[in-house]
Amino acid sequence: MTQVVVGQNESIESALRRFKRQVSKAGIFADIKRLRHYETPIEKRKRKALARRKKRFR
Repeated sequence: MTQVVVGQNESIESALRRFKRQVSKAGIFADIKRLRHYETPIEKRKRKALARRKKRFR
């Protein structure tokens, strides 16, 4: 769960910017986009194979 505590003299805009940065680093938007539509078993296998290839080269 991503949480941002707003400081005493901190503006809402800067806190919102921090929140967006934390959400993008956590990968929450990617998960939401992925879970929005049904994923066929073939698409799931392709996605996992691509992730394995990316992980191997790091």
